[in-house]
Amino acid sequence: MAAAAEEALAPAGALGGLVRDFVAGHQDGPAAEVAADVKSGRCTVLQVVEALGSCLENPEPRTRGRGIQLLSQVLLQCHPLLLEKEVVHLTLFYENQLKDHHLVIPSVLQGLRALSMSDVLPPGLAVSVLKAIFQEVHVQSLTQMDRHTVYSIITNFMRTREEELKSLGADFTFGFIQVMDGEKDPRNLLVAFRIVYDLISKDYSLGPFVEELFEVTSCYFPVDFTPPPNDPHGIQREDLILSLRAVLASTPRFAEFLLPLLLEKVDSEMLSAKLDSLQTLNACCAVYGQKELKDYLPSLWTSIRRESSQRRTILEMLLGFLKLQQKWGNEDKDEIPLSSFKTPLCSLVSLALADPSTQLQLVGIRALTVLGAQPGLLSTQDLELAIDHLYRLSFLEEESQSCSLAAMEASGTLATLYPTVFISHLVPRLAEELHTGDTELASGEGPSYQARRLRCLQALSAVSTHASIVRETLPMLLQYLRHVHRGKNANSNEVIAVCRSLHLVAGQCQQEPESCWYFHQTAVPCLLALAVQASMPDKDLPNPGKLLLEEEVLAAMVSVISTASTHLSPELAAQSVALVVPLFLDGDVSFLSENSFPSKFLPFQNSSSEQKRLVALLMAFVCSLPKNVEIPQLDRLMQELLTLSCHHDRLFSCTAAAKCFAGLLNKHPAGQQLDEFLQKAMEKVETGLSPGPYRSQAFTLLLWVTKALVLRYHPLSSCLTERLMGLLSDAELGPAAADGFSLLMADCPDVLHRAGHAEIRIMFRQRFFTDSVPALVQGFHAAPQNVKPNYLKGLSHVLNSLPKPVLLPELPTLLSLLLEALSCTDSVVQLSTLSCLQPLLLDAPQVMSLHIDTLVTKFLNLSCSPSMAVRIAALQCIHALTRLPTPVLLPYKMQVIRALAKPLDDKKRLVRREAVTARGAWFLLGSPGS
Repeated sequence: MAAAAEEALAPAGALGGLVRDFVAGHQDGPAAEVAADVKSGRCTVLQVVEALGSCLENPEPRTRGRGIQLLSQVLLQCHPLLLEKEVVHLTLFYENQLKDHHLVIPSVLQGLRALSMSDVLPPGLAVSVLKAIFQEVHVQSLTQMDRHTVYSIITNFMRTREEELKSLGADFTFGFIQVMDGEKDPRNLLVAFRIVYDLISKDYSLGPFVEELFEVTSCYFPVDFTPPPNDPHGIQREDLILSLRAVLASTPRFAEFLLPLLLEKVDSEMLSAKLDSLQTLNACCAVYGQKELKDYLPSLWTSIRRESSQRRTILEMLLGFLKLQQKWGNEDKDEIPLSSFKTPLCSLVSLALADPSTQLQLVGIRALTVLGAQPGLLSTQDLELAIDHLYRLSFLEEESQSCSLAAMEASGTLATLYPTVFISHLVPRLAEELHTGDTELASGEGPSYQARRLRCLQALSAVSTHASIVRETLPMLLQYLRHVHRGKNANSNEVIAVCRSLHLVAGQCQQEPESCWYFHQTAVPCLLALAVQASMPDKDLPNPGKLLLEEEVLAAMVSVISTASTHLSPELAAQSVALVVPLFLDGDVSFLSENSFPSKFLPFQNSSSEQKRLVALLMAFVCSLPKNVEIPQLDRLMQELLTLSCHHDRLFSCTAAAKCFAGLLNKHPAGQQLDEFLQKAMEKVETGLSPGPYRSQAFTLLLWVTKALVLRYHPLSSCLTERLMGLLSDAELGPAAADGFSLLMADCPDVLHRAGHAEIRIMFRQRFFTDSVPALVQGFHAAPQNVKPNYLKGLSHVLNSLPKPVLLPELPTLLSLLLEALSCTDSVVQLSTLSCLQPLLLDAPQVMSLHIDTLVTKFLNLSCSPSMAVRIAALQCIHALTRLPTPVLLPYKMQVIRALAKPLDDKKRLVRREAVTARGAWFLLGSPGS
């Protein structure tokens, strides 16, 4: 008993000794030891206070200060362990000590900072602490560090006790003004500016102290600060400028005080003051309203007009004003806004557009767009001059591509507002440019003409934003396509470029039903006619335009036809489908714009493989129509698609037929007809999967039908998924079946997508994961060694597509398989698995830490993979490892740093960049502040 009692008293005795030595000045570092005892449970905070009792009551201020200093240092390390009742007693104690001698105050503030971070601080105490600080402490007489402590206390309470502080009303604002008044240290000012910004942005009451709050912050404007040499804090003048600017521009209530100040500084002789004022004024434009700015606009405009330097800053500021005017509208309906300033404004913008500086050109383009949006401001002559600038900027060299794209975008915006001017002044010039480029290219001139021609195609599509312009540009683009695909120097890249332009125009027509129908009935028959012509066995023509049958070109045409069909009304879609389906089933070419062909077009009956490739265009059309559009001869069409999908040697045509069948199947309403289609499809699949020449085709059909059903939660989808899993062990089809899981999870650009009205349930991926992953895991364990990689690849594809919140709960059971997948020799499996693991290192560090040895080894091995993509992904994962707990990583630090020396010399720049980033993060591991 005596021994036990002696042992229990030992910690208290040791604690007392530490306290006495610290207070007496014999030791400077017992706080860490005392804090360690509190954390381990060997003593409590209450016992620390009891041990300090005589010190805290000592009449000598320095002794009291040393006692409170020790207690505060312990609290800073142990505040998460405090109980609510301990926080209450300590807070009241510290509040009372604020009335003590000035030597004690710094340590008291440190203790209050610790308590301000406590999660169990009861309601009301934050207000009580701040009231005591405002009343008892003259903050600006403290040292920089102690003033920073006060700002930290306020910041902590504003972050966690916002509603309590707001209950103080304007008293809180006034108290803070007293705290900040006279602050000079840049470290403290950054924090103080942030507090002021939060006061305003989070809607604290300013009461009658708006002007006082403005004065206490605006006295630093413009910022005059030069950081000392070798400044360890790294605070730059720009940091202070931006922080102060955010405060000054944060509320319109500062306008009556700030705008006169800015006007004064704009006229200053100091260039830095001018710039700061203009940029601050620009920031204010986004927040201040018409009422605040209206009275100052004439004076501002007078000051701005006097500047002949810093044009970009002035233009950006003017742009802010123009946007405000656009937002406000016009009070006087009979007066055109900005009309009295039009001439100098247009002159300034014109000079910017003509300037060789890309940055100035970009601001000028934005300003021109906003000016053009002001109703009635620009005359026809002004617009023609603007178009001249935009035309020139659209054809700048490659290094100014950002400016060219901005000019094209601005042309599209303004063309919507002024279609007549663009039709008369820009479209003919683009047509001439297209023809000139073609002539030069035909004569063998250099590649710059081809680049200009591609820019011309982009410009034509960009400007096609109004129905009347589309009626001019669409025939021009189609005529150019007719010409270019059969020209002597024809190449697929140029044909694809025309199709991309057509695709953009189709997208821009979707918002207006009339334009949508015009584009559809003009472009779709033309594209189909050109493709049908190209598929004909016409031996008499020297170049019958076979470019249109290349896979990349057909894919580009698919995107045009699909986009042109998705927004049709049901009535117009019914008209169109009644023409297109008979074209493919019966060879009825009567509706095509050019319908004189040397032989019949019968892609499902003709043995010509070239005609069968055009089923991709049929897919683009019928699979993009709204669900309620009835497809004529549907039974026959589905049968023809099934037959072609499984009995043709060319995989492109078979795949197009399978995708078309799946797209129609996905939208078809449930019922007997759907069941019959599915039965026929499964018969085709099973027959085709038996040994024979069409196994790949049958597998492709199975894959697309499975996807069609998975997306809509059809009951048969689970049976088809099981059939697909069964093929993972197939010697011939196993790798393709594994890759098929990626297709099931991915979004497809040409079929079975939401834009094409496909039936897609919101959480189909989560449901597929729940239904399929247990079977994949079970199959992996039961499979022979030679086919296990197929299961890993399939699993990796499914996991990589999941939202991370869904995956995290399943991680402990699946992680071992993912780690095994990293040992698979298939680079696709490796890359997919690495992509899956990287975010998990950030989101689930505790689980991942359990496998640190395996992760480090495998990631380092893969950083030397033959595949560049795998090397990059592995290095990114090595970098992400540094987010795991530091004690877990430190034993591997030198191993990783040494291993990363090799990828630093990789021949690929992107790999070297990732290696530098990862190695730097590991170097800093465990260092202070990392």
